[in-house]
Amino acid sequence: MSGAFSFLSHLECSRCHTLSLADAPAHLCTCGSPLLVRYHLDAIRTHLSKEMLRSRAPSLWRYHEMLPVRVADNVVTLGEGMTPLLPVKRIGQKLGIKQLFVKDEGVLPTGSFKARGAAVGVSRAKELGVNVLAMPTNGNAGGAWAAYAARAGINAVIAMPEAAPSITRNECAISGAKLYLVNGLISDAGAIIGRAVKTHHWYDASTLKEPYRIEGKKTMGYEIAEQFEWDVPDVIFYPTGGGVGIIGIYKALREMQDLGWIGERLPRLVAVQASGCDPIVRAWQEGASVSQFKEASHTIAFGINVPKALGDFLVLEAIRDTGGCAIAVSDDELLHAQRTLATNEGLFVCPEGAATLAAAQKLREANWLAEDERVVLLNTGTGLKYPDTVHVPIPVLQPHDDLSLE
Repeated sequence: MSGAFSFLSHLECSRCHTLSLADAPAHLCTCGSPLLVRYHLDAIRTHLSKEMLRSRAPSLWRYHEMLPVRVADNVVTLGEGMTPLLPVKRIGQKLGIKQLFVKDEGVLPTGSFKARGAAVGVSRAKELGVNVLAMPTNGNAGGAWAAYAARAGINAVIAMPEAAPSITRNECAISGAKLYLVNGLISDAGAIIGRAVKTHHWYDASTLKEPYRIEGKKTMGYEIAEQFEWDVPDVIFYPTGGGVGIIGIYKALREMQDLGWIGERLPRLVAVQASGCDPIVRAWQEGASVSQFKEASHTIAFGINVPKALGDFLVLEAIRDTGGCAIAVSDDELLHAQRTLATNEGLFVCPEGAATLAAAQKLREANWLAEDERVVLLNTGTGLKYPDTVHVPIPVLQPHDDLSLE
């Protein structure tokens, strides 16, 4: 990682486009909207070519010029990035999708794609001199930010719904975070964290309330393009709760266009939600620019149980600008898809990731997907963190019993 490490320029409001300096802790714009990180792309074009990436280590920091950490010594890493892009030919053949792939984020540190946002977000927080960060979480983000904060020597305060998976609760606790359980949804946890941030002046690491989590997540877009040798796929399916992943991928695609690394054609982005928590799908169907709060939201895919996303307008913009769509699947459908991926391809994915397969099946049946299109499903985490989703009867043998496949 020699030469100029980052070409960070400034921050820009995602709604009113007000510009601000990047070298002080920053959260929302004065208009209440998320901030986006901007770079000196003209300088990057003269400094870096996509061919130069081939000799770099297979981590997300291979794209460090397009990331916000100014000094390499401030990078906090657990070896994250460059996750496998796996063809799933057997399932693709059954669905009538000849080129079906899964990008498996479950192999990342802490077991989910949240490690990307945490790596970059915590690194930048360290660089900005943050001592205490606070955030609400549905589970995986809390586990990731707790781990990276521990590695950086930063104190973490985390609130999560009491119903969140116990494994992610344990991740936060074992990493030394100050963890609180909330009798409610992530929106309730967010309100508690918001009051605490205001009282104690902690660094607010809530989704989209600091600008750097997106930068870690966007590296999924860079990796997908590079793994396809800069010929981007036709469609990318993404499980959508807070929406940072799909926002980040879209941001990466636009940056790569500006750098001249990819052409004019962009993948159609598909936001996948659970039918029990589908505010973005409803907004999409109604032609609205923002979503409405989903009352009594519920789904076994806990990571996408977000009744109202702060960046919903950015998700809707991304899918509209790419000719994509938003679609909901039921818990039964996503659990069936989870079993299908495991039994046919050996991939034990999280329920949120499984939802993308269920959605792809629906859209192929509706002929929204063509047989010869290249389709990428984002699996955002390992199924090992969700043991309660598996209900398979297992026979018990006596010592004298014989085995058979029947």
